[in-house]
Amino acid sequence: MTDTLEKPVETADGAAGVLAPKRLFIKTYGCQMNVYDSERMADVLRPLGYATTDAPEAADFVILNTCHIRERAAEKVYSELGKLKQMRERKLARGDGGMTIAVAGCVAQAEGEEIMKRQPAVDLVVGPQAYHQLPELLTRTARARGERIGADFAPHEKFDALPTARGGAGPTAFLTVQEGCDKFCTFCVVPYTRGAEWSRPVAAVLAEARALADRGVREVTLLGQNVNAYDGEGPDGKPFTLARLAYALAEIPGLDRIRYTTSHANDMSDDLIAAHADLDVLMPYLHLPVQAGSDRVLRLMNRKHSRQKYIDLIARIREARPDMAIAGDFIVGFPGETDRDFEDTLDLVRQVTYAGAFSFVYSPRPGTPAATMPGLIEEKVGLERLQRLQALLFEQQTAFNAAQAGKTLNVLFEKKGRYAGQAIGRSPYLQAVHVDGADHLLGQIVPVQIISGAQNSLNGRLAGAVTI
Repeated sequence: MTDTLEKPVETADGAAGVLAPKRLFIKTYGCQMNVYDSERMADVLRPLGYATTDAPEAADFVILNTCHIRERAAEKVYSELGKLKQMRERKLARGDGGMTIAVAGCVAQAEGEEIMKRQPAVDLVVGPQAYHQLPELLTRTARARGERIGADFAPHEKFDALPTARGGAGPTAFLTVQEGCDKFCTFCVVPYTRGAEWSRPVAAVLAEARALADRGVREVTLLGQNVNAYDGEGPDGKPFTLARLAYALAEIPGLDRIRYTTSHANDMSDDLIAAHADLDVLMPYLHLPVQAGSDRVLRLMNRKHSRQKYIDLIARIREARPDMAIAGDFIVGFPGETDRDFEDTLDLVRQVTYAGAFSFVYSPRPGTPAATMPGLIEEKVGLERLQRLQALLFEQQTAFNAAQAGKTLNVLFEKKGRYAGQAIGRSPYLQAVHVDGADHLLGQIVPVQIISGAQNSLNGRLAGAVTI
């Protein structure tokens, strides 16, 4: 989506004129929190006259908002930076002006100095807690290119500095409520790139949620690296749990759906499970990563829970909310993983049954304990295990989607489909639902009769009156 923004200016003779907007391109890697961060970066830059563009070659300012979780994350960033450097050189040669290049996010936090050394074309490196300083840093860079690296700031300073108004449009939105993680899983860089767990005050979260609802948002997804560890300060000065926050959000008029991600099994508290039973606005789709089904591997990962604790937890959640669908994350080929360990993971998947999952072959992250563990699994073994796991997960996901056929589900329509009159929305279980003759219902929650389900989406027809 491209914004349009023009700023009135006064010429030397006093006549009013219009300054063409500057163009901002943000490429987002990784998790939903990075999507949220990218939206907020656009918000803080909008007062400087920056409108977003989908074309990097047309941009005056390009930001790569990076993620350090995925395999070879840093190398992908360097490859992209090489392309941007060439784009900038072509723009300068044509006389089209320059291009300021910034690297933000977790790779910036972890490898800031290295980025500057390897790619001098980078003007700014900004960690996840410093992007509210982008206007100041950008101004400094425009004046003197020697000022390149943004300092780190506490999370509360970042959120306090963000503008209340948010750009963009649509019936769904991300809302960050928690950052950082204190779990220190041995494979994960988050505690080192995002820092310790920190939760936004309840008042700030509710204010942003009300503003979103006033803008027409019907569904919010609460974000955090460890979101169910939320303990933000409440109105009485005492911490709220995520469950209490959900009850408070449920009182906001117009806010009809609440989701949250990502959770840790050790923080799935009794009151949060009870909230799923009490609150219809809490959607029956829970992303609860386990990573492995072997107790031995879970100990090596420092997950701090056993396979049986996880399985029992899923049973308690489904007892409270029988229609709950579960999504997960899995890492195969972790250092030292045996064939027996992997079979334990497959067994856990068969016991739990998943409606969706992310799965990866382990790859070392520099600076994490697992990176120096012995017993690195041969790549072809890891890939073979991943194929077997994904085949089982895809089978379960396809079966779950197919089982929706004949049911009537409330669907929140988000955008127009590929064909004339078609609209695409989301079911309570986060499935994409394609419906013909529904493009006039964008932003509304409508009962849809499901005709069929495939691996990645559902097809349906309008079933009745609109639910307001």
